[in-house]
Amino acid sequence: MPHHHEIRQLPYSSSQMYALVVDIKNYPDFLPWVIALRVKKDSETEALADMIIGFKSLRESFTSRIIKKANQSIHIDYVDGPLKYLRNEWEFISRENGGCDVDFKVEFAFKNKIFEKLAGQFFEAALTKMTGAFEQRAHDLYAK
Repeated sequence: MPHHHEIRQLPYSSSQMYALVVDIKNYPDFLPWVIALRVKKDSETEALADMIIGFKSLRESFTSRIIKKANQSIHIDYVDGPLKYLRNEWEFISRENGGCDVDFKVEFAFKNKIFEKLAGQFFEAALTKMTGAFEQRAHDLYAK
């Protein structure tokens, strides 16, 4: 099962990074391969959303449940779509000298083993590009 874990030290507060990551309706504006997103339900503690991702002529749609703990963490579980399993976790840890550590974990499995093998070849590069897009978005929104 492909998985990825990284921690990035950023100059932005945990509340700023939490606000950026939890703002799922704006993902199509800055995340690569996110074509569209529809929020079905949203509250202070939970959201349910459909996301369409695409690359060239490939398009897939999936539904996720987002569990929110304000300014601390976001936990995303897969509900429906082409995957067998998807879990994504964000944790925002304030640093004494300012800024925060963003701890990001994701793991998934495709229902189709051929897709999983193909995805595994590009997985690290794609996730590095996506986490970089979040970091660039933070810079665009919060850098002075």
